[in-house]
Amino acid sequence: MPELLIIDDDGNLTELLGTFLSNRGHSIKTAPDGISGLRKMFESKPDLVILDVTMPKRDGWETIEKIREVSDVPIIMLTARDEEPDILRGFSQGADDYVTKPFSFAQLAARVEAVLSRAENKSSDVQDIIKQGDLEVNLKTHQVTRGKERIMLTPTEFKLLKTMISRPGEVVSPDELVKEVWGPQYEQEIGHVRRYIWHLRKKIEIDPENPIYIENEWGVGYRFRPQ
Repeated sequence: MPELLIIDDDGNLTELLGTFLSNRGHSIKTAPDGISGLRKMFESKPDLVILDVTMPKRDGWETIEKIREVSDVPIIMLTARDEEPDILRGFSQGADDYVTKPFSFAQLAARVEAVLSRAENKSSDVQDIIKQGDLEVNLKTHQVTRGKERIMLTPTEFKLLKTMISRPGEVVSPDELVKEVWGPQYEQEIGHVRRYIWHLRKKIEIDPENPIYIENEWGVGYRFRPQ
């Protein structure tokens, strides 16, 4: 049974959402702020964190920064703001998805399932390790290294990289990437691809402005350039 940690200072929302997700087959833990949320995350090691942005003591931005220093646990951010800079900030700090309030519980539950599925199947790949230049991707352990440097990717970033590096030299359209990485329920959110490509480049490229791994094929899609 997947364990979810909900970190949100809205007690009514947390209780109702926790009950709804529990009825969907999840084990639920809750925390009212970032400080206690971090404590519970380290203690219980949940399978996914649902994290509110606006909270007392330590807000969602500070909390996700602390989480990403030590863990690649999937994270869904909750916020009342849907402006582009806030969404980009969430993705740049390692969020796997971003849901704006108000939202339906069914919508959030669908996204929980989608994010969890991206974090699974670590041992189902025929080829365990893919090497391209000094970049090495272990499909079984989800470890990525460039030279001797370990690169920390979120489950979503890893699946995006895996999808492209498994098809070297082939142009993959944004529509294909959305279906493969996020799932068909995200087909209207092509913007996810552009944002994540940029943040993935910042992690794996020596110079993100002049990428050597992930190329744009303007108007068509993206290509992982064989090294």
